Amino acid sequence: MVCLGNICRSPTAHGVLEKLIQNKELSEFIEVDSAGTSTYHLGDHPDPRSIAAAQRRGYKLEEQIARQVSANDFYEFDYVLAMDTDNLQHLENAASSASKAKLQLLLDYSAGASESVPDPYFGGGGQGFEKVLDLVEGACRRLLEQLEKELSLPEKEY
Repeated sequence: MVCLGNICRSPTAHGVLEKLIQNKELSEFIEVDSAGTSTYHLGDHPDPRSIAAAQRRGYKLEEQIARQVSANDFYEFDYVLAMDTDNLQHLENAASSASKAKLQLLLDYSAGASESVPDPYFGGGGQGFEKVLDLVEGACRRLLEQLEKELSLPEKEY
């Protein structure tokens, strides 16, 4: 999961998908991580507003630490999912032609019309962080369904 600073959107998506995976007892099969395309917040924990919004829905983000996308990510992960088109473009420019990762938008797995998860950092207020969760939850559910099919894993209820 990738956004600009790795303190709002991508940690939220990371936390949501990780919990969905844990709920289905699939942690031994699927690994989740998050990163940013910038160096703005390296070493920081997620934004307290992201942590609080996630906690209200039962997700834990507080132990995550912001990091920057590395060249290794394109080989270690099967999917590198951007929160918006700007970060997707950055990923496409950074990836080598030999990388194995599928680069796409997280919201490609959404039933909605949005293509980008809006950045709530500036002026998002409490509702901005809730909107991020709304978008990410649906997309992560559909993504996990896709991963289960690809890995031929038994489907379990949430």
